[in-house]
Amino acid sequence: MRVILLGAVIAYQGKGDVAEGIFRNLLEDMEGSLGPDDPIVLHVIHYLGEVLRYQGKYNESEGMNRHAVEGREKILGPDHPDTLTSFSSLALTLKTQGKYKESETMNWQTINRRALEGYEKILGPDHPHTLTSVSNMASILRDQGKYNESETMHRRALEGREKILGPDHPDTLISVGNHAITLQYQGKYDESGAMHRHAQVGQEKILGPTHPETRSIANNL
Repeated sequence: MRVILLGAVIAYQGKGDVAEGIFRNLLEDMEGSLGPDDPIVLHVIHYLGEVLRYQGKYNESEGMNRHAVEGREKILGPDHPDTLTSFSSLALTLKTQGKYKESETMNWQTINRRALEGYEKILGPDHPHTLTSVSNMASILRDQGKYNESETMHRRALEGREKILGPDHPDTLISVGNHAITLQYQGKYDESGAMHRHAQVGQEKILGPTHPETRSIANNL
């Protein structure tokens, strides 16, 4: 598990290629000894899917996300927090690929709504996993042009993360940036600009100026 944590930390530092190598090696070793449906193996598959999406390898990421969802649903059950986390990750990968009207029974919006409802039921409304799904749903609503609803959800995610994680946590700063984008779409340029600058300063301090999240926020200024 320490190697899994190391891979996650390296990925968070923006070293996606290094993290991918760690998780691929882990997966090869663990699948052979534990089997493809072992919860630890599925944990590695989930993280590998995250790292692949982070690097823009969306097709591979989607495959890993689906594997993690199907395996965790089978082994842990549909309402287990790990299963819901994988549902949420799959939703985000589908959204990133622009599969808004996917012809499957579960499209990205349905998946994320299921994850959000499950988290609220199992973990409560202020759990970090719940707030991540709230943030994802807010982005979904923004992409649909539902800016007022999106702003409400982004405010909920931001206020919850400030309360639970603190104002300088990277996830909180991501919420600041996401909220700023929605305000920009609403024409609230002064408020949006102030929030963008706040997010950028915070990300540079915590993650460094070259981290992908920092660069992403800078591009929105």
